[in-house]
Amino acid sequence: MLRLSPGRSEEIALLGAHCDDLAIGAGGTLLGLCRARPGLRVTALVMSGAGTEREAEERAALAAFCPKAELDVRVLDLPDGRLPAHWERAKDALHELRAACDPGLVLAPSPHDAHQDHRGLAELVPTVFRDHHVLGYEILKWESDLAQPNVFVPMADDLLTEKIGLLHEHYPSQHGRSWFDAETFGGLARVRGVQCQSRYAEAFHATKLVLSY
Repeated sequence: MLRLSPGRSEEIALLGAHCDDLAIGAGGTLLGLCRARPGLRVTALVMSGAGTEREAEERAALAAFCPKAELDVRVLDLPDGRLPAHWERAKDALHELRAACDPGLVLAPSPHDAHQDHRGLAELVPTVFRDHHVLGYEILKWESDLAQPNVFVPMADDLLTEKIGLLHEHYPSQHGRSWFDAETFGGLARVRGVQCQSRYAEAFHATKLVLSY
């Protein structure tokens, strides 16, 4: 297995279709990155949830998942499940975000995700962030759309425990969902850990990488 350490980035961008997508798909990675790099600039754009309890949950959650970061969170009010019908507004929001930051890393939904909002956002990302390191996070859900990722970020036991605790603390609106529990989050992390010779891991999909020497 080839192990790569990305160059030091001073800024990252986080893109999500819904409040909680980022924390579920990349919460452990965010905790690790932000603790390792105090003062990291983190700009987040979430396409839906503005003006609802979900926005308040998201702002509090991302503040917890991005400790010691310089955090900018933007939440839009696109209707849940209708992002493809609001393509132009979604793309305009991405362009506005791109004009405000120059991230060394972009975390976004994976392009194979079966949820129409996730997939629609994933398709827009490379049209705006054309020369950036983009990693697509995965979210386990009923669509059975998990694919085999090719980028792994190992997580220590205590980091996974913290991630799960923060998810339950900051997203009470999701507690009634059948998939929102410690077994779901821990089970997938264990599988991805096995695949990268770690106890636990988060995994991502990279469509293009450039190696320099």
